[in-house]
Amino acid sequence: MKLTRSQLAVYVITPPTYPTGQELADQVEQSLKGGATIIQLRRKGSIIDPKDSTKTITITPELMREEALLIQALCKQYNVPFLIDDNVQLAADIKADGVHIGQDDMPIAEARKILGDDVIIGLTANKLDDAIRAYEEGADYVGSGAVFATGTKNDATPLSHKAFETICRSIPIPVVAIGGITESNMDQLDTTGLAGFAIISDIFNDADIETKTSRIAQKANRMVFPHTALTIAGSDSSGGAGIQADLKTMMAHHVYGMSAITALTAQNTTGVTSIFNTTPQFLGEQLDAVFTDIRPDAVKIGMLSTKELIQVVAEKLRQYDAKPVVLDPVMVATSGARLIDENALDALVNDLLPLATVITPNIPEAEILSRESIKTAADMEHAAKTIFDTYGCTILLKGGHTINDANDLVYDANGIHWITGQRIQNPNTHGTGCTLSSAIASNLAKGYPLLESIERAKRYISLTLSAMLDLGQGSGPLEHGVKIKNEL
Repeated sequence: MKLTRSQLAVYVITPPTYPTGQELADQVEQSLKGGATIIQLRRKGSIIDPKDSTKTITITPELMREEALLIQALCKQYNVPFLIDDNVQLAADIKADGVHIGQDDMPIAEARKILGDDVIIGLTANKLDDAIRAYEEGADYVGSGAVFATGTKNDATPLSHKAFETICRSIPIPVVAIGGITESNMDQLDTTGLAGFAIISDIFNDADIETKTSRIAQKANRMVFPHTALTIAGSDSSGGAGIQADLKTMMAHHVYGMSAITALTAQNTTGVTSIFNTTPQFLGEQLDAVFTDIRPDAVKIGMLSTKELIQVVAEKLRQYDAKPVVLDPVMVATSGARLIDENALDALVNDLLPLATVITPNIPEAEILSRESIKTAADMEHAAKTIFDTYGCTILLKGGHTINDANDLVYDANGIHWITGQRIQNPNTHGTGCTLSSAIASNLAKGYPLLESIERAKRYISLTLSAMLDLGQGSGPLEHGVKIKNEL
């Protein structure tokens, strides 16, 4: 079997001592249902007797083989690789997908001779030199740790997270974190470059193995898989808004950003002096180029100033079944001036809004969409309900235009959700709307639920504002590169 990096994301290792036989297989199946991407059978020389905890049962070759065949059958059913810990000969006998060996076990070359070129071989390597040697000798992946204190391997040498990251970034084969990993501490290894998490106790000690594995898989997927997002928006020559702000925001969220440019603008912090719209044909060609090669996990839409541009975007979103879609309905400038005419507004409302997962209007834009005056928090709630009932998409109604201070309103199928915030006294807010919508798209691309994506995006906005970047003679840009904390 050819190993892919994605197969290492949720690396489930069986408990070394208990349970046994069919009970063990049943628990492994629960982990597979929850999203385990690879299974490793690990056994000690003896195990606790399930009928009498004061006694032990010796793991005989016959019992080991019986368990291996049970779990191998499950892994085939779920199309997940099955590895055996240390026992190269058993792996060869039953034609397991691979084996994981320690540094003091059989050399890789010897294991490869027994198993063949197509079998996965992983090696434990807790030092950089050992990891490099494992790669040079032909290992398919490396397991490094213990990255946290662990009770299943008392002789494990602690490995600092910095040293672990150095290993991840120094060899071209995938690296799996091992040792003491739990759902609650996984985030500490984010951005280290790891390929996956090897977990034993936190999964098998849980009363609901399937649900526990599912939660771990969701977190692992956000951290180890590449995520992509597309911005469809105008270019801001000053870099504070538009696609420039969007791409900076996506990079800050560790999301690979792509763009389709709808217009070129000559602008800076004091205002816009000229706009040159892309042709509908060229915009469509940009979208084709993106979707036929690197498909985005989420789409953010910003400035679309003509009916024809709006229609081609709607056509391409339907053609490629693009979702989720975050639509920032850019209709009204901060000064209050309308930015699109009635024909473009009709196309936006009739063609794009029905395709949106969430729209992010400010107060003036929400007044246009709802055809209601918004002066109070109660007005915001009523207008949001009107927009939801009319167009069927979730609304994030931004309260920053003098109403409700920095509190924003989300209205979805479950009703009203207020997201509170603290106003940051910073006059430099150029590109805030673009940044917020692209931050929502970035979090959606990483697999966060919509409401959590909005909350995380709002916290990111607060970070970019509180950095107090001060550039330009007018309303300056945000600090998009502010470090995102793990707790964000």
